[in-house]
Amino acid sequence: MPSSRVSRSPLLMSPDESALLVVDLQERLLAAQGDAERIVWNARRLAQAAAALGVRRAATEQAPEKLGPTVAPLAELLPPRLPKADFSAGACVDLLEEWSREGVRSVVLAGIETHVCIAQTALDLLSAGFEPHVAVDAVGSRFAVDHQTALRRLEGSAVTLTTTEATLFEWCESSANPAFREISKLAKEGGP
Repeated sequence: MPSSRVSRSPLLMSPDESALLVVDLQERLLAAQGDAERIVWNARRLAQAAAALGVRRAATEQAPEKLGPTVAPLAELLPPRLPKADFSAGACVDLLEEWSREGVRSVVLAGIETHVCIAQTALDLLSAGFEPHVAVDAVGSRFAVDHQTALRRLEGSAVTLTTTEATLFEWCESSANPAFREISKLAKEGGP
């Protein structure tokens, strides 16, 4: 019997093999970001889509006793945050081992700063056998040169660059998905 479609590309993410990792979107760190509102808006949309589609979610906080908690719009959408002192979330070994056991292949990254915690996390994830995807509109650095240079470095290192909206629809896969209406609503939101 012929198939109704070609096999789905292994380059595409699926909800059951994906995870969202929100990195250090904390009050004090965001205060120094020129694009903080855009970063938080897109990270929130990713977190809402992940919840709707059953994608695993996690978040880190860099030295939370000094830099404060994850911002309120995101904190309520994410499980308890993992504190870290290392810049890379690769230090969250228990989480990564759990995801590996559960068959997570793709990890979407959102957060700050692109050239420090995001870059180091993405490269460590790649080294650990995951496929990191950086949502370029949900990450940022204080200075544009750091952000752009980090994105070029990551792309040259086989990290996939993507966007929030591309991720939403890639996870959703079809307008027949029961969560499509919610994903469509998130995609139609007016930006900051």
